[in-house]
Amino acid sequence: MISMKTGLWPETVILKIWHRCILIALGIRVTMKGRLYDQRPLLVVSNHISWTDICVLGSKVNVTFIAKAELSKWPMVGGLSRLQRTVFIERERKRKSGQQASEIAQRLGQGDAMVLFAEGTTSDGTVILPFKSTLFGAATMALAEGTAERVFIQPVSIAYTRLQGIAMGRRQRAVASWVGDTDLATHAFELLAQGGMDVELTFGEPIEFAAGSSRKEATRIIEARVREMAAVSLRNPI
Repeated sequence: MISMKTGLWPETVILKIWHRCILIALGIRVTMKGRLYDQRPLLVVSNHISWTDICVLGSKVNVTFIAKAELSKWPMVGGLSRLQRTVFIERERKRKSGQQASEIAQRLGQGDAMVLFAEGTTSDGTVILPFKSTLFGAATMALAEGTAERVFIQPVSIAYTRLQGIAMGRRQRAVASWVGDTDLATHAFELLAQGGMDVELTFGEPIEFAAGSSRKEATRIIEARVREMAAVSLRNPI
C-alpha cells in the first residue's frame, strides 16, 4: 500500500501482486487461454463462481470490476476492489440504476476494461445461470451518451478444474463456489483446507455492440460463448 501512495510502482502492478499473493496463499493456480482484447471501449462479461474470481482475473489482466455493493464491506477483498476502482451496484435500489449505468458508461468511454459478472450472483461452478440482459445497459448508455460509437463485448469463462492435481467432478467444484450464506472468512479457510486448486481463465472473441444492436441478442450470444468455453475447460482440463 505504501508503494501505491508514494508512486514507486504503478498501481496496476501492485494490484496484480496483491491478487497473486492471495491466490498463492489459497493454493490456487491460474492458467490463462486467449488474451484480453486490446481495443476499447471494452466490456468483459464472465460467469461467476466465487469471490476468488476477482483475484483470478485481477492477477492476470488490468481490468476494473462491476460488483454488488456488499462487496465493498468484505474484508481484504473490499479494500482491493476499491483500489481497483470497482463500480459498486445497489441492485435493490432501482432508482439508482440509471446513475450507476451512467458511471459505468463513462468509465467505458475513458478506456477502462470493465468486468461484468452477468449472472448477477455466484453459481455452483458447474451450472452457469442465465445472463441478465439488463446488466448490459451500460453498453447501450455509452452509445446513447456519445462516449463511444461502439462497445466491444468480450466473453470470458472461469472454470475451477482440478483439486490436488485431480480433475474435479460436480461435488468437488462445489467446494470452490461461494454460494448461500457462508461468510468470506469461513469459505477462505475451507479453500485452505482443500489444498491446491487449478482454475482455467479463457478469453473468447469479442462482439461489436453498436447503435441498433439488440441488447438481448448480445446477451444471448455472449452467454452461449461463455457456456461453451467453460464446458471445454471442464471436459478437458489442462
